[in-house]
Amino acid sequence: MLTTSKEKKIKGIGSIPLDWEVTKLSGITEFITKGTTPTTYGFQWEEEGIPFFKSDCIKEGKFVYGDFQYISKEAHDALNRSKIQKGDILISITGDVGKVAIIPEAIDEGNINQHVARIRVKKGEISRDFIYHWLNQINVRNYYNVIKTGLAYPQISLEQVRNTEIPIPKKTEQQKIASILSTWDKAIELKEKLIEQKKEQKKGLMQKLLTGEVRLPGFEGEWREVNLAKVSKRIKGKAVEYLENGKFPAIDMDYLESGLFKNFSNDATVFAKKNDVLLLWDGSRAGMAFTGVEGAVGSTFVKLECKSIHNIFLQKHLEMNERKIQRLREGSGIPHVPKDFLNFYKIKMPSMDEQKAISNVLNNMDKNLEFLQKEIVYLKQQKQGLMQQLLTGKVRVKV
Repeated sequence: MLTTSKEKKIKGIGSIPLDWEVTKLSGITEFITKGTTPTTYGFQWEEEGIPFFKSDCIKEGKFVYGDFQYISKEAHDALNRSKIQKGDILISITGDVGKVAIIPEAIDEGNINQHVARIRVKKGEISRDFIYHWLNQINVRNYYNVIKTGLAYPQISLEQVRNTEIPIPKKTEQQKIASILSTWDKAIELKEKLIEQKKEQKKGLMQKLLTGEVRLPGFEGEWREVNLAKVSKRIKGKAVEYLENGKFPAIDMDYLESGLFKNFSNDATVFAKKNDVLLLWDGSRAGMAFTGVEGAVGSTFVKLECKSIHNIFLQKHLEMNERKIQRLREGSGIPHVPKDFLNFYKIKMPSMDEQKAISNVLNNMDKNLEFLQKEIVYLKQQKQGLMQQLLTGKVRVKV
């Protein structure tokens, strides 16, 4: 059962119940420390050994291996203060400050660099999972962003981490709150695993259907191979003037990253229709192709007007070969797809009816993935709302 409670203030965050204690993070943890760079002390990177993690090991409140490297046991022992073990909480203290994760059971030992701090909760009357969930809430992230220093290189100090105020209910209440929130985490994790499985299924099906290795029922006949230039027309996008009250949505890198039209333009010099295929031409992610969007095409994209090829069939073919297209990038500054790409990129095509049938199958898989993604977003929103209620004691749990 849940009950409401009277409140008192906690620095930088908000209100907590009167019967909850407040302590600094340093009071309930072993010495909070950070890592360094092993090469600074004459140690080299190794082919195997002790894993050495950077701040990219923290993603959306979870631990991922990221771009990790190995150090020797000798280096690991020399950098003793930044040793980590399973159950430790990590927090990013530079760049995107305040990201947190728990070291999983699979990692017995490791080390970290100077962009990550280690928090090891003392055993006793404190639940590690409760502390993790407290630090992982949006209000704490916002607090760190307020107190951080540096514009070009944002950072929070170890002292600021140590001085972070933590609310302490009774341990049974800590454990109950952590258990409820962990249940949501598990539900989200299951959905994410399902999405990864569906993506692998789609990848395998694309490889079979788009190459003719497997034919859909009712279709026969030979496929013909053509250069992309023969079945589509390439039009390079142009720089657009961003106006908040502009007429056309701008298809730019912001849209590619977020899926949202943040900017608008009055000057749609190159306009994409929903049937056009858009291909990221300039930039480190060259090879990204999508369709079904209307708007002003930015200078980093080209639109491909389909002449005798189905737009979804072409988009899926480009998606299937994304890594191949990425390897074709050239240029010492901003990498780009070669100008004559359409003239040498070959594509095998069945009849238009079969192209449409293949496109329909793959499009339905995309819709299913999109539905699952929306479910995850909904679960995360629900969890955030629950965190705001439980971790501040606005809603109490009975144990």
